[in-house]
Amino acid sequence: MATDAESNYAVFRECVSSVIIARSNQHKPSRTKRKASKIKAAKRRGNSDSTDETSPPSTPAPAEENPEELADFIDFVATEIFTTLPTSLQTLSYSAIQHSPALSTTYSLPLTHSTLESLSNPLPSTVTDTLSTYTPDLESPSLLNKVLAEYIPAVTRPPPVWAKTRASACEICERDWIPLSYHHLIPRAVHDKVIKKGWHDEWMLNSVAWLCRACHSFVHRMAINEELAREWFTVDRILEREDVQDWASICFIQEVLSEKGWARLEVSLFRDFLVALDLVPYCEIGPVLEANTTLGVFAHLCHVLFDVLER
Repeated sequence: MATDAESNYAVFRECVSSVIIARSNQHKPSRTKRKASKIKAAKRRGNSDSTDETSPPSTPAPAEENPEELADFIDFVATEIFTTLPTSLQTLSYSAIQHSPALSTTYSLPLTHSTLESLSNPLPSTVTDTLSTYTPDLESPSLLNKVLAEYIPAVTRPPPVWAKTRASACEICERDWIPLSYHHLIPRAVHDKVIKKGWHDEWMLNSVAWLCRACHSFVHRMAINEELAREWFTVDRILEREDVQDWASICFIQEVLSEKGWARLEVSLFRDFLVALDLVPYCEIGPVLEANTTLGVFAHLCHVLFDVLER
């Protein structure tokens, strides 16, 4: 499966699980009723000691008596159904329906009878047979309709209002004791260019990351606005960079030193001094790191400082 389809499958499986478990719970007798049934059964056994004919005990469905079997059942049904769905439904997203009004109309809820029928017809007979065994009162079209009623809103939900996504710690260095500000992952200065060039959809323009001042400044130093907009428009992408990982390591060391009681000001001055090592060739530092980067050397020296102060 493609990446979008893989993430959507996880949502789809949860929806299948929700419907099947809810249906199972609807038909499960309450504790009081189960106790009363046991008492009646015991009385019947006592009254039928002299009778050869006894009614066979009811056998619960395997999915009800074995959680592992229930999980396997859900996995099987979810996979069998999902893989028969159209690709457009497997990869459905907020972005997809923004680009295709026809797609939005086709999968608007409640689904039309013709749409549901076209989605149900390709389902393999194995799904119908399995449902008849484990949940005899839940047929394939009914199951699919209930599942899609949960799945479609889940995968097409619009992104949150970015200003309300405030994090409790910097999303790069993870320090939580310093003030945060929001960084436009797609810089505002190039919004018009982004739309004109078609780099991103308009709804993505105000996506933000919550960063401390130091990390915010670092991000703007690492690339120009156009590059930030085209290449580094999510926190995950930014964190993939080696120089960002080194920077986060440095900030972590500063956090550790601060927790141990050493003045933040002194650590800050030491950091600024090491940044000046930008003028020192890597070969003069020695083969202390595999990465041939000034920031990598900086991170290494911070670790050395930490080791010295620990002794």
